[in-house]
Amino acid sequence: MSTAKPAVAVLGSGSWGTALASLIARNGHPTTIWGRDPAQIASINQRHENTRYLPGVPLPESLVATGDLAAAVAGADLVLVVTPSHAFTETLKLLAPHRRAQAGVAWATKGFEPGSGRFLHEVAGDVLGDGVPLAIVTGPSFAKEVAQGLPTAVTVHSDDEAFALEVAETLHGPTFRAYTGNDMLGAELGGAMKNVLAVATGVADGMNLGLNARAGLITRGLNEMLRLNVALGGRAETLMGLAGLGDLVLTSTGDLSRNRRLGLALGRGQSIKEAVAAIGQVVESVQTADEVMRLGERHGIELPISALVREVLHERITPIEGLKRLLAREQKPEYAEGLFEE
Repeated sequence: MSTAKPAVAVLGSGSWGTALASLIARNGHPTTIWGRDPAQIASINQRHENTRYLPGVPLPESLVATGDLAAAVAGADLVLVVTPSHAFTETLKLLAPHRRAQAGVAWATKGFEPGSGRFLHEVAGDVLGDGVPLAIVTGPSFAKEVAQGLPTAVTVHSDDEAFALEVAETLHGPTFRAYTGNDMLGAELGGAMKNVLAVATGVADGMNLGLNARAGLITRGLNEMLRLNVALGGRAETLMGLAGLGDLVLTSTGDLSRNRRLGLALGRGQSIKEAVAAIGQVVESVQTADEVMRLGERHGIELPISALVREVLHERITPIEGLKRLLAREQKPEYAEGLFEE
């Protein structure tokens, strides 16, 4: 009986894709990473380093990189998509004709489909069709720390319990703990919405408003996540765990977060254009704020922090004006009629 571990194809050679591919390869899985940049691919194969996104972090010699998507997934038992949300649909469409019939698809992408605002599990079901096991990998996890082997915990959510366990076991290692769950909608909402709220805490810190303000924004931001999640049909406990609270705290307080750094720059007076250029990578919150507010408005859920972040990101108000509006809101009980009533 063969004891070989399942082969994995990781689609996306940015910092997070590279970190997860490195983790999976170190766990003993035959691992191939696909990307579009020939220089990156050569660097991973020859120097065992992603010099653009994870400079100075050594990668396993067993990790193979390729620019040929069909070749990457040809022998894969599991496909893990790790692209920005704006490239998610296109990547799945490229994957669909080459995926092996038995290969499930997971993703570590956070956000919504641009334009439609659909959740990514809805996109995946539509593009890949019925019968394909799907899962989301999410939680508080900076790519650099995962690549360095520092302790990390994430959660894998799927409607297919066996597939969630398969993905979790692929990721689980000496310094990487993977839990499982079955609330894909809640897990995806948490992973997307925390980016918007991290901008708010970044702005507050950029304006030197203090630790009290940061704690207040995180707590009230979590309340916005919880209320919207329940209105959409997700479960509260999902957002009280790694997919919500854990990811929100990390992204709101850790300076490796691109969304927090965007907020810091705005709070210090930089323009959106200047801030995004300085970060040099995709900042998901700019598009995600619009989708979060569409969901809130559609379901009649008031999201005061998210609403002001959207206004600031579109440069319709300044961060100072946003703060004034937030502080000018009426005094009220914290939970007048329970956790999910505003």
